[in-house]
Amino acid sequence: MTTEKVKLGIIGANVGYGWTPRAHAPAIANLPDIELTAVCTAHEETALESQKQFGALEAYHNHKDMLEQSDLDIVAVVVRVPIHYELAMDAMRAGKHVYTEWPLGANLQEAQEMADLAREKGVLSMVGLQSRAAPVFLTLRDLIADGYVGEVLSVNLNQINGGVLSRPSGRTWQKDVTLGATTLTIPFGHSIDALCMCLGEFESVSATVRTQVPQWHETDTDTMVDVTGPDNIMVNGTLEGGAVVSAQTSAIPYHGSGWKLEVYGREGTLVVTSNESPSTGGARLQGGKAGASELEDIEIPDKHVFVPDSVPQGPAFNIAQLWSRFADAVRSGERVEPDFDTALQRHKLLDAIQRASDTGQAQTP
Repeated sequence: MTTEKVKLGIIGANVGYGWTPRAHAPAIANLPDIELTAVCTAHEETALESQKQFGALEAYHNHKDMLEQSDLDIVAVVVRVPIHYELAMDAMRAGKHVYTEWPLGANLQEAQEMADLAREKGVLSMVGLQSRAAPVFLTLRDLIADGYVGEVLSVNLNQINGGVLSRPSGRTWQKDVTLGATTLTIPFGHSIDALCMCLGEFESVSATVRTQVPQWHETDTDTMVDVTGPDNIMVNGTLEGGAVVSAQTSAIPYHGSGWKLEVYGREGTLVVTSNESPSTGGARLQGGKAGASELEDIEIPDKHVFVPDSVPQGPAFNIAQLWSRFADAVRSGERVEPDFDTALQRHKLLDAIQRASDTGQAQTP
């Protein structure tokens, strides 16, 4: 295994409030085994600004120029969902290992083609399902596997967040369900993936997927825009291991109750809670065995933290955990999760949930 730094190029490395400055840039800056070799944005001036702010060696405003001219090991696609497909496919055709944000594609067909090409080209891939690298979920998975709750009987997931009535025009593109960035694919997608990582895949699902607020107020233009993306998802299902699951994710106007995952077994209970989402912030893990009077806090073991102490808490932390894992995989040449096949499996589950809602009949993912 080589000890040289892995050379990374980020497409979508704009400064401001985007995901790169909030998560990827601070994560990479604190990982000594990754070099931010190149950044790429849509315009020359923004590319140069990003190069300066993030300390990249090179700047591009055309991703094909970056793929042709820069000596990169990995290309990260950190842009809006509708253009994941084009950029990731171009990077894989150029023989690069690829990191793409979640959702992998705007739909199941795109995800299938992206996963297929990664296998065909023999490149490593990673998708930004960062809960799979979150210490709290790695600990929860281990406890369940080690029999803390015994046989898992039932699971309850609730995620109730605010912010559905209005938004600025820069975010109203998410109103269109065909563009792939909805409450179903993003908040619910991240949460249900964490559940599946810890407890296994679904055998069948029944669902209600609804758009309860069919118009948003566009705050900066003071106009109303029509919405087709869902804002409320309710799923009942059975896991392959036999446990029953109830899962709800809702974008509601005010005073959301946050995030909660409860796992009930014959011998005990485990609960994860968070004010927002454990995939991007802190979480509390509690458990109680049979006979205990109440739930108690469970400490997260150091073995599940594999990034330096300098990595800031918040959105950057779990992203840094993913990047550390991916850099090791690139050096060793070994597959690592969550990759494009992991993402494809999750897209298939979301597709089954939508079919179950559309048909009123239980579906098999």
